[in-house]
Order: sequence, then structure tokens, then C-alpha cells
Amino acid sequence: MDLMSTIKGSLLENFFPQGWDMEKLDKCCDNSPESVTERQDWWNKGFEPVPCETLSDFDTMMGHEIAIEIKRARDDGRKIAFILPVGPMGMYKWAVYFLKEWNVDCKHVYGFNMDEWSDKDGSTLPSDNTGAFQNAMEQAFYGPLGGMTIPKEQRHFATKEMLPTYPEKIGELKAEGAKLVVVFGIGRVFHIAFWEPHFAGEFSGEKEWKKQCYRLGAKLHPLTIEQNAVTSFKSRTTLVPCFANTIGPGLFLKADKIIGGCDGTLGRGMMWQGLSLWVTLRHGPNIWIPSSFMPTLAGKLFFLKELAGPLVADCN
Repeated sequence: MDLMSTIKGSLLENFFPQGWDMEKLDKCCDNSPESVTERQDWWNKGFEPVPCETLSDFDTMMGHEIAIEIKRARDDGRKIAFILPVGPMGMYKWAVYFLKEWNVDCKHVYGFNMDEWSDKDGSTLPSDNTGAFQNAMEQAFYGPLGGMTIPKEQRHFATKEMLPTYPEKIGELKAEGAKLVVVFGIGRVFHIAFWEPHFAGEFSGEKEWKKQCYRLGAKLHPLTIEQNAVTSFKSRTTLVPCFANTIGPGLFLKADKIIGGCDGTLGRGMMWQGLSLWVTLRHGPNIWIPSSFMPTLAGKLFFLKELAGPLVADCN
């Protein structure tokens, strides 16, 4: 017995996104852990999955990757724009560490937060609220950089007023020669930012889907709510908003480089991101699985080695 053989007539029968092939998702996980980095035909030649032994390694390596991109842009005399997540977060302290060690001023950097909690009309939490992504970024990255930080006027957050300006501002920066780097995690339902899989049902096909730059008041999948209850709200589901403002594929697929991270282990052998990692690396591009497009871009995906499995039942 498994999900596929028992789902009919259950409470999950119409729960998962319509475009998911559950058997194909499961098959993506039916590989040996050692094979997780084996190149696939559809990967960008510049894409590289990077296994990390420990969470400390993960945070340090991902933070170094962010910092070195900022330094290289400074050394080259060019602007650089980052689309940034709140989750994962541990890499920011190391990005700050390296930038300070190298004495790299960040006046050439432009930051665009990829998402923010909202209500259904796109209104967001006050910026100083402890649950707001803007507050998290100020505390974890912009603030600790001190006098070397990104200028306030070059920090952008996914508010109802500011998110719609992202496409034009990022387009202008790229036209000036700026490099666009997208930093991201992968959701339980394979989202990038809060661009959820069920949005695919609204579009005629991949071409139209790829044009979508952002969404205000995006309706979140229940698994996304529970993922965040576990990872950000200490299991308190009642605190998690049901909507969010988010960038879409019209922005995150424009990256000149990606820096991804999967650190979703929970201890005692438990995890929430193993399926997400394997499907991202093995499924192939499909608009019902937003993260499946990320290996088509140049860059690195850092992941905790434990996530590669083996993903088998273990009730001990």
C-alpha cells in the first residue's frame, strides 16, 4: 500500500496540484544517493549541484558564493542585482563575514526580496514586524554589513507598492550591464519564491507561464502553509498567512546565475526537502513544478548530503 493505491476516496484525492504525476514524482526519488549529482541532458552546462556534509558547511559555502559574486562585480566595476530569499537564511552571516574580511563595499549592489507575507489584496505586515521578511533581511544581512551595506534606496521589498516595479527596475539594471543573481530555496511543493505549482492551471502553456513576473496576494498551497509552520513558526500553524506577494518565472528565470540551497533536514533522520531536491534534479522542466526549471540555468545548488537519502520508509 502507498499513496497512489489508497488516494481514491481519501481526503487527499483532490488535494495535490492537478498537473502532478505522482508516480513520476516517486520515481524521481528511486535512485541511489550517490547518483544525485549525475548530469541530466536538460541541465544547463553551467549548472552544478553541490553536496554539503553538514549544515555549517552548507551555510559557509552558500554565503561564500554570494559574497564572491559581490566582490567580482566590484572588481569588474559593474553593478549587480540580487533576488534574495528569506529561507534559507544561515548563509547571510557568512556572506557578511567574507565581505567584511575582504573589505568589499556594497554600493554597487541592488537587493530585491523575492516574496513577502500578505493578505489576499497584497497588503503586507509592517516592516518592523518580527514575522516580516523585510525585518528578517535587515537583521540578517543589511544591518550586519554596517557602513559597507547596500544603500537603503537600493533595497527593494515585495510590498504591494514596490513589487510591481521590479520588472522595470531589474530590466534597467540589466540594460546597464548589471548581472542578475537569483538566490533561492525550494519549497515542499517545488515552488520558487511563493510561485506555487497550481498557478500553472491558469495559463495556456509554458510560454505564457514564463511571462509572469509577479503576483500580489498569491493563494498558497496548504503544504506551503505547513512547511512554514514547521520551519518558521515553531509549528504554530495559526500564525501563518494564507497569501503572499511573490516574484514569478518572468523574473527568476532571467537569472544570469543562480545560487540555490536545500537544507531541509529536521534531525533524527527526519526531513521535509528530500523529495523536493530529487524532483528538481530529475523530473525535467514542467510548469506544474516551478523548481524543475532551475537546473536549466547556470549556477550552483547547494544541498545537505543527507537529503539525497536513500528515501525509504523508516519507522524505527
